[in-house]
Amino acid sequence: MNTFVISKYLQFLRRKHGFTQENLARELHLSRQAVSKWETGAALPDLDTLLKLSRFYGLTINEILEPRIQGAKVLEFEDIVKMARHRLKEILEEFETEDVVKASMGASPAVYELLQSICAEVDFQKERERIGQVRMEEVESIQKQMVAAVQLSGTEFES
Repeated sequence: MNTFVISKYLQFLRRKHGFTQENLARELHLSRQAVSKWETGAALPDLDTLLKLSRFYGLTINEILEPRIQGAKVLEFEDIVKMARHRLKEILEEFETEDVVKASMGASPAVYELLQSICAEVDFQKERERIGQVRMEEVESIQKQMVAAVQLSGTEFES
């Protein structure tokens, strides 16, 4: 179970149905903070709340906890070079600057340059020096989270 994917999917479902966090919380008789915690990955809904969400969205609990991403065009981190720049920038804004820099550490030169140009306000070299060494597993984990965020956003390749 990938908490990051679930949190992004819960956010996607809420937005798809046109609700704010406050509206959804009111509908489910919960606090807005609870909804916020789900969407940031700080917590997951309990079983009773998952049941409410499944009924509310017309999905099974399994579909919420293991979302199927249909027709995803970005399957690997390196595929982000084919995305529309403005959509990639929106998605990258969901991540901490440090995570974007870490993801770039395992990227091809083309992806590294793309990330630098999209995040022009960030001095990647200085950030890399500040961060120091990072385990490859952490880099790959962040890249996978970014791919999941792209897939859940429904982003298609640039035409």
